[in-house]
Amino acid sequence: MTSRPRNRRRNRTPAVWQPGSGAPSGDLPPLEHSGGGRVFVSWRFFSALIVLGMGLVLALFFISDAFYVHSIAVGGLEYMTKEEVFRLTGVANMHIFWIDPEEVREALLQSPSIADARVTITWPPQSLQVVISERQPALVWVQAGQLYWVDLQGRIMPSRAERPDLIHIVTEDAEIGGGLDANQRIPQGVVNGALQLYELLPDLTHLRYHPIKGLGIRDDAGSNVWFGEGTDMPEKLLIYRAIAQNMAARGIQPFEINIVDPDAPYVCLPVTGCL
Repeated sequence: MTSRPRNRRRNRTPAVWQPGSGAPSGDLPPLEHSGGGRVFVSWRFFSALIVLGMGLVLALFFISDAFYVHSIAVGGLEYMTKEEVFRLTGVANMHIFWIDPEEVREALLQSPSIADARVTITWPPQSLQVVISERQPALVWVQAGQLYWVDLQGRIMPSRAERPDLIHIVTEDAEIGGGLDANQRIPQGVVNGALQLYELLPDLTHLRYHPIKGLGIRDDAGSNVWFGEGTDMPEKLLIYRAIAQNMAARGIQPFEINIVDPDAPYVCLPVTGCL
């Protein structure tokens, strides 16, 4: 019995494609096309629509009067008016795109009446919102017939209302000429001294001011009393009272009692002069 080889290789002829051979074209599966009348639009068209829409929106922003500032919303008002604050901002008829809130704040702080300000830009109709803090007066300064408010730091600002609760300091035109402006300041020693005297003499409503002799009063006896300035008014007031009592006990009516220098006070008499 003859055995066969276990691994017998079969000879195969390589396949070669011939034109016209293979499956008929009619047997190929048909290509699928999009159906239902669907239309494809280029992405460039959508981009053009977006750009056009943004252009229309920007044009609306610049053409529409609603985006131009004709009024503002103001908070924190006590003495100032909304119209005054609006004028100080300098943004009348400006487009909100061109407004810098920090520049508006700096413009507001140029006013001596404003201590601080917060500026916010929002949507119309109130495109600009401002909240201010006004400076508070500590005393009233009267010079050349005009009234000014003075704060604790000596800053001068316009007088906006009657304040009988504040001490009034009156100067004379012959001693200090002209009015005051916002760039000037009352010396700190004058402010401190005036507030001390007002506290020590609660019935006092007015003080006098002399550029050399400082703060003064005319007492009940008719004497001109000068205290100078500074925070040593309690000591000076004690010295004045001691001198006034001594003069009254001796029957002397001084024309002036000067305690500008508490270490060297002096008295001036109508006839004999200063002692």
